[in-house]
Amino acid sequence: MKGALLVNLGSPESPDAKDVKPYLDQFLMDKYVIDVPFLLRAFLVRGIILRKRPEKSAAAYKKIWWEEGSPLIVLSKRMFAKVEKQVQIPMSLAMRYGKPDILSGLQQLHDKGVTEVMLFPLYPQHAMASTVTILVLAEELRKKHFPDMKFTTVPAFYNKPDYIKNLGESMKKHLGNFEYDHLLFSYHGIPERHVRKTDVTKSHCKIDNQCCITPSPAHEFCYRHQCYETTRQVVEYLGIPEGKYSQTFQSRLAGDKWLEPYTDIEIDKMPEKGIKKLAVVTPAFVADCLETLEEIAMEANHQFKEHGGEEFLAIPCLNDDENWCATVADWVNQWAKS
Repeated sequence: MKGALLVNLGSPESPDAKDVKPYLDQFLMDKYVIDVPFLLRAFLVRGIILRKRPEKSAAAYKKIWWEEGSPLIVLSKRMFAKVEKQVQIPMSLAMRYGKPDILSGLQQLHDKGVTEVMLFPLYPQHAMASTVTILVLAEELRKKHFPDMKFTTVPAFYNKPDYIKNLGESMKKHLGNFEYDHLLFSYHGIPERHVRKTDVTKSHCKIDNQCCITPSPAHEFCYRHQCYETTRQVVEYLGIPEGKYSQTFQSRLAGDKWLEPYTDIEIDKMPEKGIKKLAVVTPAFVADCLETLEEIAMEANHQFKEHGGEEFLAIPCLNDDENWCATVADWVNQWAKS
């Protein structure tokens, strides 16, 4: 029997530091997130970062926490519920970090007699710290607990026509009559070395102005290329003129070279360039979370206006948009029939 497991990032169980700390420990100790040798990673995370970061992160989570719980979890569950009603096979929802975890998601499917699983990372673009870590952990769990189970992995859907249409139409709906001076596509940042590590050719990804637009097998797993391609296709779909939009990367950590340009720095400079009305969309996420609700809708909004901006619109993620849920259900149903 076939079944599907949808997997998103995850969230602390509460916005209190006591729950944020173990969540951050699990997240930052992942070798695909901070990809350095274990002892160095443990020193950085447990010896330095976790001394102060949990309190700071908890304060940020408290600003966006909903009565029902973590926005990411609540929105993922809403989306899942709508998708589940439209498919003919068993489904479960899991998070890479926190709960519900991947093991429990696979167990639910196993208990229903599922032997073949559609493993669906809910990330449009492929990256080590998102897609790869889900696939690796799921495979480890399969071998240990469900050796007779088979996986079919949903590849990055950054350029699938249905996804581009869903994203474009959602943006159009939320923009409404907002007459923006500029539309910013802000993607989650990753260290440049992650791009080079996922380069299957071991030579193509130079992170210059040419490699992402020069055809290569490397693009199948290149986060940077896939971000630019998502932007290009959405811009084309919506008919946004050149000069009216740009792309940046957010959420970097200190100490490493991360993908540029940086969202916060670029937003701070926009008002002096005459951009007074700014709209920001975050297509690396399908559900609103700390990085979209606090970092963009609150902090970036504040910084933009502090530097002379007048109006700021944070465009919501796809979340439980009806068309997006119908698209996910259609992908699952197509696979179920294959």
